Amino acid sequence: MKIVTANAMRSLERRAVEASSPDGQRVGSLDDLMERAGLLSARAAWDMLNADDGYAQARPVMQPPPVMSTSPVSEEMAAPRIVVLVGPGNNGGDGLVAARHLQRWHGGVITIILAARQGDDPKRALAVGAGVTIVGPDDDPISTLERSLPSAALVVDAVLGIGASRPLEGTLRDAMALVNAERERRPALQTLALDVPTGIDADDGEADHNSLDATATVSFGFPKHGHFRFPAAARVGRLIVADIGVPEALAEDIAEEAVTTAWARSKLPRRPLDSHKGSFGRVLALAGSRSYIGAAQLACLGAARSGAGYITLAVTPVVQALMAARLAESTYLLLPDDGDGVADPEAASSLRDTMPACDALLVGCGLGQHDTTRRLLDRLLLSLEPLPLPAVIDADALNFLARTDGWWERWQGDAVLTPHPGEMARLLDCSIGDVEGDRIGAARSAAARWGVTVLLKGAFTVAAAPDGRVRVLPFANPALATAGTGDVLAGCVAGLLAQGLSTFDAATLGAFVHAAAGQLAAEEIGEAGVIAGDLLPLLPRAIGMLREGSFSGGIFHIG
Repeated sequence: MKIVTANAMRSLERRAVEASSPDGQRVGSLDDLMERAGLLSARAAWDMLNADDGYAQARPVMQPPPVMSTSPVSEEMAAPRIVVLVGPGNNGGDGLVAARHLQRWHGGVITIILAARQGDDPKRALAVGAGVTIVGPDDDPISTLERSLPSAALVVDAVLGIGASRPLEGTLRDAMALVNAERERRPALQTLALDVPTGIDADDGEADHNSLDATATVSFGFPKHGHFRFPAAARVGRLIVADIGVPEALAEDIAEEAVTTAWARSKLPRRPLDSHKGSFGRVLALAGSRSYIGAAQLACLGAARSGAGYITLAVTPVVQALMAARLAESTYLLLPDDGDGVADPEAASSLRDTMPACDALLVGCGLGQHDTTRRLLDRLLLSLEPLPLPAVIDADALNFLARTDGWWERWQGDAVLTPHPGEMARLLDCSIGDVEGDRIGAARSAAARWGVTVLLKGAFTVAAAPDGRVRVLPFANPALATAGTGDVLAGCVAGLLAQGLSTFDAATLGAFVHAAAGQLAAEEIGEAGVIAGDLLPLLPRAIGMLREGSFSGGIFHIG
């Protein structure tokens, strides 16, 4: 599913209107797109009002429209259950369409127009005809909103959408502040934003202080960049993408996409009934040291829990003695040490001799930054002989690369680099703020320069391929902000590489499965207190839920 800018979305809508179907018929008009956007927004609102736990996929039951007044609400008027806030442009038109449908299905809808609309407003006339109570911008909308909020179950924000371009002022600012304050006072109040919450920049993710705090956001056609960039992302809530009729094929030239559950399911390795452990690949892991045995354990088990059939951990005898009781499922490749328990640089020969029998290499988790280790990594990763298998390079192996000038000019092979923002900043010789300020740009430029797949971890993890393609993972989960979860992720990616996925697909699917396990952990344990080991038994559960179609995280899709 492509991720677009506001201008790209407008262009796609125009192109969709101009396009013709194979039989020569027009696909539709801008009015048709607005009608569908409003209908699907109403459906999302209906589902929010009728779901007991989270976003449901129930379809609305059509009901006869009740007769209601079309004059401004009064103290004696029945208290509204749904408040629709409408702005001056197309987003307001979407809101008026949604109000019309919700009035027919549910009743109790009041629409408050916060800014003047065109004199001939057919969407307003249709809403009035359906029985929607309309309050215009000249009828003291803020006072009306103050009286309406205490009884409301849902507020629909159809004010600015992707048209926001300046700080909120006057009536718009006051309206958003009132809704946010009511939601703070009464958490049961739900808020649904159309396209993006008012006060949010759809492109760069900047957010006005008073921007709406949405329970959910319905994005029309495609998700927008601002949905995945902070501070805006914290205001989006659950992201729902509505298919309003813009053909996906029109967006083929857009390189950025959000990863969907359907895509993840389609990439899961098959598990034939006649399989054996060799069917699912062998991971060779150079990981762990006397101070960081847990990292090696988490990485190896991450590879195993992702479905790899065989894990070999390459360590010195000293570290193997510490690991044996903790990691019963792996075999070991014993490496010569330098007398201090650290692998000697000559161990590179043993590792390269073993690689032809393996399908993926995992390097770096818990290795430490000993001078001897850095010499080993130099011989292993940056020799004149290309690596014969794809590699996952993580943690201390990334720190080694960051200290090696022009390392990418010596690198030969296929790899996934898995930096967190701090490691990425060291690799790029910039600040963490520079990385976080443009995560897509940082990952894309690094992947192209280095000739490898880059998996930039963090909220909305970014996977970038050397050819410019970028995938954004639709997850931001503070439960994963704990030591060791990156080791599990590195192992998961290596396990998928061993099962035959390309580096770009393994990085993307590994991050998705890891995030799905993190979501399950947060649901079962809570956002605080999850530890990396909690993810391990949840990885196969997440994979199973993806395979059977029961995983409900990520982006919701309606249409």
